[in-house]
Amino acid sequence: MPEPTIAELLAEYDRAIDYTESLWTDLTDEQIAWRPHQESSAIGWHLGHQAAVSHYMVRNLTAAEPLIDPELDALMDSATAEADRGDLPDRDRLAAYRTTVAERVRFRIGNIDSGNVGAPTQLRIIAHSLLTATINHEYQHSKWIGEVRLEAHSRELPPGPASPHLRVVDGYFVIG
Repeated sequence: MPEPTIAELLAEYDRAIDYTESLWTDLTDEQIAWRPHQESSAIGWHLGHQAAVSHYMVRNLTAAEPLIDPELDALMDSATAEADRGDLPDRDRLAAYRTTVAERVRFRIGNIDSGNVGAPTQLRIIAHSLLTATINHEYQHSKWIGEVRLEAHSRELPPGPASPHLRVVDGYFVIG
């Protein structure tokens, strides 16, 4: 199969985000904030971390954008010790953060795909790698969210994503 285009990867990005959304939007606030112990992260942290990494990558590799929410960016950074990841935002702020990041990713990558940037050929190469990594990162954390959903909260998993560009490696959905 040929390598996916940027437009196809943007569709895969949306698919990955939609899959993550199906894993958490029906959970209670308590389930989203639950941690098995202090050295573990809650579902809510993983949700914010997925978005923080996506925005960090797009703003540092393609365009110098300002931070969306500096407080959440710091909290959701994997360099923040797990013991310090307990004061999570409420679900509305978390959902708004995820939505805004996804909009920024689509906007910046859309500009690149349309050639509306300096060095369009070089940035298309960057965008392709960036989207692939972002999608795979989204699924990496979705796996953990799904495991906690199923094992700790006894909630069934929604159907997995389906795409000719996806495969499962070591139990994780990946592009490649």
